[in-house]
Amino acid sequence: MNRRSTRLKKRSQFLAVAAKARKAPMPGVVLQALRRDDDEAARIGFTVTKKVGNSVVRNRARRRLREAIRAVELDTSLAGMDLVLIGRAGTGGRVFSDLVEDVRRALQKTGAVS
Repeated sequence: MNRRSTRLKKRSQFLAVAAKARKAPMPGVVLQALRRDDDEAARIGFTVTKKVGNSVVRNRARRRLREAIRAVELDTSLAGMDLVLIGRAGTGGRVFSDLVEDVRRALQKTGAVS
């Protein structure tokens, strides 16, 4: 049974993931994945820097990343993981199915899923 993921919100949580996580850069997203010692629901954080564009562009990229991970979560168990999805310049304009595939490949590359 898939449990609904929660959000990473505090800077300290993002820094903890960044320090220890496995990283997987893809054309549409950079994924940082860190396995926790529990089997609770996944915690997911999203970030898009100002290099990507103005607030409208950054928010669009963040919304697309949220929907992409939601689509992946429907058929993939991410329990016990902390994930940070970092938007790139191509995130906003990438075909959505390609973005979802980027997230799936990044999860496999980091070993978050098999």
